[in-house]
Amino acid sequence: MGSPWKPLLLLSIISGLAELARSVAGRPVSYAAVLRMKPDSSSSSLLRPRLRSRQDHSSFSQDWSPFSRQRLSALSSQDDYRSEESEEFGPVFIQEPDDAIFALDSEDKKVMMSCEARGNPAPTYSWLINGTDVDVEADFRYSLIDGNLIINNASEAIDFGKYQCRAENSIGAVLSREALLQFAYLGVFSTRARGGVSVREGQGVVLMCTPPPHSPEIIYSWVFNEFPSFVAEDSRRFISQETGNLYISKVQPSDVGSYICLVKNTVTNARVLSPPTPLTLKTDGVMGEYEPKIEVHFPPTVLAAKGVTVRLECFALGNPVPTITWRKINGNIPKKARLRKSQAVLEIPNIQLEDSGSYECKAENSRGGTAFRGHLQVYTMPQWISMINDSQLDSGEQLQWECRATGKPRPTYRWLRNGEPLTPQNRVEMLNGELIIHRVQQADSGMYQCVAENKYGVIYSNAELKILASAPMFNTNTVTIIATMGKDISLECRPRASPKPRITWKKGERRVQANRRIMLLRNNTLRIVNSSRADEGSYVCRAENQFGSAEMTTTLLVKEAMKVELSPKRVEVTVGESVVLSCKATHDPSLDVNFVWLLNNQPLNAQQDGGHFEYIRTQSSTADLMIRSILLKHAGKYGCRVQTSADTVLAEAELLVRGPPGPPGVVIVEEITDTTATLSWSHGVDNHSPITTYNLQARSPFSLGWQTVKTDPEPVTGDMESAMAVELNPWVEYEFRVVATNSIGTGDPSAPSRAVRTKEAVPSVAPANVSGGNGRRHELVISWEPVSEEFQNGEGFGYIVAFRANGTRGWKEKMVTSADSTTYKYRDETFPPLTPFEVKVGVYNNKGDGPFSKVVTVFSAEGEPREAPTEVKVSAMSSSEIKVTWKPPSPGPGRPEGYEVSYWKDMEQEESGKKKRTVGNETVILLSGLDGNTAYLITVKGFNSIGQGPPSASVRATTKKNPPSQPPSNVMWIQEGNNVSLSWDPVKAMENESDVIGYKVLLRQEGRGHSQVMRTPNSAAVLVLPEGGTYIIEVRAVSEGGEGAASSQIRVLTSSGVRAKSGQLSVHSLPSNLAWTPLLLVLMVPSAPW
Repeated sequence: MGSPWKPLLLLSIISGLAELARSVAGRPVSYAAVLRMKPDSSSSSLLRPRLRSRQDHSSFSQDWSPFSRQRLSALSSQDDYRSEESEEFGPVFIQEPDDAIFALDSEDKKVMMSCEARGNPAPTYSWLINGTDVDVEADFRYSLIDGNLIINNASEAIDFGKYQCRAENSIGAVLSREALLQFAYLGVFSTRARGGVSVREGQGVVLMCTPPPHSPEIIYSWVFNEFPSFVAEDSRRFISQETGNLYISKVQPSDVGSYICLVKNTVTNARVLSPPTPLTLKTDGVMGEYEPKIEVHFPPTVLAAKGVTVRLECFALGNPVPTITWRKINGNIPKKARLRKSQAVLEIPNIQLEDSGSYECKAENSRGGTAFRGHLQVYTMPQWISMINDSQLDSGEQLQWECRATGKPRPTYRWLRNGEPLTPQNRVEMLNGELIIHRVQQADSGMYQCVAENKYGVIYSNAELKILASAPMFNTNTVTIIATMGKDISLECRPRASPKPRITWKKGERRVQANRRIMLLRNNTLRIVNSSRADEGSYVCRAENQFGSAEMTTTLLVKEAMKVELSPKRVEVTVGESVVLSCKATHDPSLDVNFVWLLNNQPLNAQQDGGHFEYIRTQSSTADLMIRSILLKHAGKYGCRVQTSADTVLAEAELLVRGPPGPPGVVIVEEITDTTATLSWSHGVDNHSPITTYNLQARSPFSLGWQTVKTDPEPVTGDMESAMAVELNPWVEYEFRVVATNSIGTGDPSAPSRAVRTKEAVPSVAPANVSGGNGRRHELVISWEPVSEEFQNGEGFGYIVAFRANGTRGWKEKMVTSADSTTYKYRDETFPPLTPFEVKVGVYNNKGDGPFSKVVTVFSAEGEPREAPTEVKVSAMSSSEIKVTWKPPSPGPGRPEGYEVSYWKDMEQEESGKKKRTVGNETVILLSGLDGNTAYLITVKGFNSIGQGPPSASVRATTKKNPPSQPPSNVMWIQEGNNVSLSWDPVKAMENESDVIGYKVLLRQEGRGHSQVMRTPNSAAVLVLPEGGTYIIEVRAVSEGGEGAASSQIRVLTSSGVRAKSGQLSVHSLPSNLAWTPLLLVLMVPSAPW
């Protein structure tokens, strides 16, 4: 029966998903989400920066115009958008039409040329094709959607050409760049059968493709006999992508067959096949050898645009097959060039102007050679160097615009005003990209375009000219200036007006007249030199032009000059000390003062320096700077800048900080020997405390960082700039550095010197821990700790091993040439095991022999075990186990450290058997995992670290038969309370199985791994179960071969704390087709789902 909560859970999930769907469906879509969902990139124009630069469509980067508008966020309110649009400006292209290729076989018969511009008022659009206006109203095939031109039922005959978009508003009009509309199509080959071509073997042949009408480019390939078996190009066969023809320089019998030209349109991917051209061999003989003849080559003049990939073809017929080579006349072929198709194609990627020149291909074979030469010309379309920007001019001023472009051929320039050509007139001059309009008028306002063009391209630079006309106006009509006596004062007068106004100054009712102290500058500023109290008063600036006038009044107040004192003027402190600088200002009491602290002319930020600085304002006219726990970096010139609304005064003080020395200068190794290095350096800064001593340090690959070295002289005093490092190790690479110390402390170290190696010397350190032993019989094994590379003192390092038998006089010496060696083995059949030897190990290198170690005694090897174990006995424990025992061999040299037991089936080879080793010197082992009722052969042999001894004679043992494969069946049980009586049908062993000798009953509480086992010779048993819990019972037959298969499991549930009443019985049996059956005590345990 299923769980009752599952349908409720499923219903709850479905309900939750439905609620989620309703909430999502009902949620309003945000404005940002709408923008993201629009597929057309042009629809996101609100997200673009609305800038008054007119160069949006150009790849040339230009500074933003001073009249730029601010960015408009996609989340701006509608009110913000209206505010952005409040200033009128001419059209600026956001998107201009691009070159397009329209597939004539397209299901959608519409062509769209895109155009979008911004402006205020919003622009209107019109289009030109090949310079002629498109009449959208008169021709039903044309329609405008926003600025995009839609062409219905487009045809090549009518609609092929160059398109331009015109955007126009009340400010003016601009033309977009030209976009070329082409049409892609691929016709079919003529169905007329092609005549066969018959040539002699060894002769060259050209198979013509003659492609059908097409546009634009197509790709050629050839099919041999049947599709899709394509002709593979190699040095003998070539397919020209210029002509489409197949060229075979030397025909072979394998070339005989039918050839079909396949062409593919690069835009539509359409493919068509030509009729087959049969190729046969003539029977009148074989063509003899002949010199090459170039059949396909690049044009005499190749024109290529800068940046494209150029492919030059060259292929020749000839016998033998010609070899093609390339060269550039008067130069080298560019390194980026690649040879393709067995050198028949020279490919030059990203071609540049310097790649221009004459190229030659040469075809050669053993009969001769021929060459073709052509010229590669690289052109560049115009690119802007400088462009025009929006301008605002006063009426009557002069406009001067200049645009410059590069290109090859050199571009020419023309100018457009509101989309129409601009011609020289009385006030208008145009020369080489420069436009000058004298005495501009309101009628000159509008949109201008500089057009740079050569035969390969046209580019446009757009700008708006705005002519200003307004009466004078000031940002503010009243200004108050507070100055101090004796200072120069400037009273500015900067009205906004167009044209420029006439300026007059008055003080009170009297016009200001210029004199030695009062000057009227060219920018209309009134300047008063060496001011005094008499200069106080109200000054009026009046601006006037033909459109009106305006006035601004400046009130001038002259105060006593401020004085500032910073003390102390100069102070010396030691690192870690503190100091207070006090700044006092004397000023006009009517003015407020502000204090700013500087360090080395930069504003001091107390919060950013770890609490070293604290500002203290003791009085309104006094400020202190406390510097705590001074560091070396705090030294310098401190400034106290005091500001009032009248003037600013700066007072300075110098702080000197004494501290540990700075790092010494560059360390130079002047001279190097095997154990010394002479070093020199230059003094570093002493930080206002004389240097007392220098400490020399060294670092090598063997040291733990930098270590102080002994010097000569010792110590190295502060006035020295040279010393010798001594007691270095020979033939070691060192770096050196110097550290300076003064009375304050030790400073930072110098930069390390270059790494140098000391000279070689005879080794001075002997090997340590010389010992030995082990090894095979008749071997003397000598071992030692290798000498570190640090103490090898030179190249060619090795060891001298010397040894002699105890009681003898002469030493035997052996050379060990490897510096990493740690052992030497000497073998002599004459000396018995465990013979004592005197041993010592010395060292040497290319400079000579070094010292020997102390003499130690080493014994020769004991050897591997010599005798086999005895009294090997085996007994079968079950169908899969055999117990093996033995006695060790007689004591003596070659003592075993363990034993290895080999065992294999009687009918197999020993090599196919298995091995098992004992742990230590145990003399018993249990072999497991064996096959039942199978004879095995077993041997035992000893082993130690030297090797293995001889095996014992093989002993035969047969495992017992397999245990019964059938489990106990028809298991029945009677439960009375916690007592369970079991019975089952006896298990009968098969002929190849061991006889049953009893049964094993296993009892386990559910959830626990431990089992209780009860053995019985009969097919029945009585179990007493503990109170409370679920128990699992199973029965197995037991035989000499081991335990048989288990019966099906029985689950018995006993009640907790309650015993079944006498007479309440449950009788059960296991169905033969169930693995287990839950048992419920119906009277004692409530029914519950498992």
